[in-house]
Amino acid sequence: MTDASEAAALLPLLLEQERLIQFDSFDVGDAWAVGSRLVELGNLRRHPIAISIMFGDQRVFHAALPGACADNDAWLENKFRVVRRFASSSFAVGTRFRANSRDFRTESNLDPGTHAAHGGAFPLRVRGSLIGVAGVSGLPQRDDHDLIVEVLNEHHRSQS
Repeated sequence: MTDASEAAALLPLLLEQERLIQFDSFDVGDAWAVGSRLVELGNLRRHPIAISIMFGDQRVFHAALPGACADNDAWLENKFRVVRRFASSSFAVGTRFRANSRDFRTESNLDPGTHAAHGGAFPLRVRGSLIGVAGVSGLPQRDDHDLIVEVLNEHHRSQS
């Protein structure tokens, strides 16, 4: 498969994740639970990741595990800007561009120094409204995405 056809096949799965992982409520206690679980799994799996959860401009959770560095925090900020701009996960945005044989860095009209359409940042929605972003950085983009989705999905199921 070409990159575009692989991306086209992956995109519906990513969009379905976003459709399914929405909350009836999500507050700072939930952010702490999700962030703490990411720390737990990151340490268990020895992932060198930075973790952040934002409600608007307010950082409600942040942690850096062994091996993470300031660059990971910069990547998180850039991924979070993409989620806020497109109201979709950073991985889905990049995948949508690839599915259409387009390059996000050159065709989004956004500064690639401040916007990164790479996996790892996921929208936090309460009853359909975007209230924040949760993300990890430090692994390959698919792994960053899969980790944040794993924990958000686990938290979502625990609320049902």
